[in-house]
Amino acid sequence: MATSKFTFFIILLLGLTEKSSTASRINSRKSCNFPAVYNFGDSNSDTGAISAAIGEVPPPNGVAFFGRSAGRHSDGRLIIDLITENLTLPYLTPYLDSVGANYRHGANFATGGSCIRPTVACFSQFHIGTQVSQFIHFKTRTLSLYNQTNGKTPFCKGVLARPKDFSKALYTFDIGQNDLAIGFQNMTEEQLKATIPAIIESFTTAIKLLFKEGARFFSIHNTGPTGCLPYLLKSFPATPRDQYGCLKPLNNVAIEFNKQLKQKISELNKELPYSLLTYVDVYSAKSHLITKAKNLG
Repeated sequence: MATSKFTFFIILLLGLTEKSSTASRINSRKSCNFPAVYNFGDSNSDTGAISAAIGEVPPPNGVAFFGRSAGRHSDGRLIIDLITENLTLPYLTPYLDSVGANYRHGANFATGGSCIRPTVACFSQFHIGTQVSQFIHFKTRTLSLYNQTNGKTPFCKGVLARPKDFSKALYTFDIGQNDLAIGFQNMTEEQLKATIPAIIESFTTAIKLLFKEGARFFSIHNTGPTGCLPYLLKSFPATPRDQYGCLKPLNNVAIEFNKQLKQKISELNKELPYSLLTYVDVYSAKSHLITKAKNLG
């Protein structure tokens, strides 16, 4: 039952993906045969970075699919795992986990608790700017090692990323909910909404830096219904609820964040030549699961 529910979620998610009109000028990725995936985000797509940084994510995380703790804040696979499976690529190795690492088909820079904007209040200091800096270092070191050995060593041939793949890879993002969740602790709904343009601008800076490094294909998740997260429901028992028991003010903020994010992605598709940025409506997919929970079993 758990597997069928998760499969349904992925199908629903793909159905809610919105592609820009610029897709018509991008012909090389029609079959989605990306050779690598580079992911950035928070616990929604962290496959082991926070475990490598501060300690293993404890059970029951991981038990439903991996049979053990697998560095994910989930009892099974994450969306990023299903993406790589669909592309017939291996699960992404966290950048921070060097033991047994294989970066041939990408790397994961997402770290649980991360925010878009740098702030001491965030659960993790690996904000999107730091993650992009890590990627740039990763790419620079990769190119350097290839140049030193002409790419002929077993290491280069087996586990190191191929330089030619950086411009052909898919760059995925799932981040932003922590910026909203943390802000909600000491701001009103309207005050938090007023911070959204600055959050979006920080995200835009990250996208442009990656574009400068050769990234051309971006898949960007909006934020889910943050007001439905259990830990926030427990933290704010007096906050007004909607008909499904979620924090209404915080979900209003999430909706506004997504509106501005979608607009910015549309602008970037026009601004960044020969690139394709895809907006993925995670909010609608997760809301469907919450509002139709009884019907879905």
